[in-house]
Amino acid sequence: MSGPSFLNLSSLKDQVYDYLRERMKKGELRPGSAINMDDTAERLGISKTPLRDALLRLEVEGFVTILPRRGVIVNRLTLADIKDMYQVIGALESTALLSAAPRMDVKDVEEMTRLNECMRDALAGNNFELYYDYNLAMHNVYIDVCGNGKIRSTVDTLKKRLYDFPRPFDFIREWEDRSTNEHQAFIQLLRKKRFDDAALYIRDVHWSFEIQKPYLTRYYSLEKDHA
Repeated sequence: MSGPSFLNLSSLKDQVYDYLRERMKKGELRPGSAINMDDTAERLGISKTPLRDALLRLEVEGFVTILPRRGVIVNRLTLADIKDMYQVIGALESTALLSAAPRMDVKDVEEMTRLNECMRDALAGNNFELYYDYNLAMHNVYIDVCGNGKIRSTVDTLKKRLYDFPRPFDFIREWEDRSTNEHQAFIQLLRKKRFDDAALYIRDVHWSFEIQKPYLTRYYSLEKDHA
């Protein structure tokens, strides 16, 4: 190890993880590229132990593959991967909603309405980062009411994989408009306390791979991939 450490030693592996994730989001670590552990450790002024710990976490989350004696490769996101993620997220979110239903109140529904309107405003201002944040927050209202931390952490990880990397540069305006309209239809079902219908809607429409596939292939530029 050489050079000064730029990281707080109290949570070194978490900070290394955040550093690598940020490089992925910015496109500095591209799918298919290799992560050189020696160079990375030297650049950060750390030992390989926290770097290895951070890479193990990234491997569990699906961002990288650690190949024994061959190095670390940044994973590509395929259409088949996306199909699987949509199925899992849809199943978990519909389950979370049904679990949350007895405890949801008017304030929760109003907060979801507010966040969906914030998404529309962010879209109008071409602010994808803000749109994405509000989108996560809207879904997290009922996931948090559910109170199942495993559902929340699993969904968060899958959405990071879907949305944080790779990050396209432009909106697909038609898709984003459709998404907020789907949210509105979903919220209307909640207002009427039609929770079973709302759970089916979030699973079979909003997180339907087949319904969203035309937008997904454009968004991720995966027209030649197969799922």
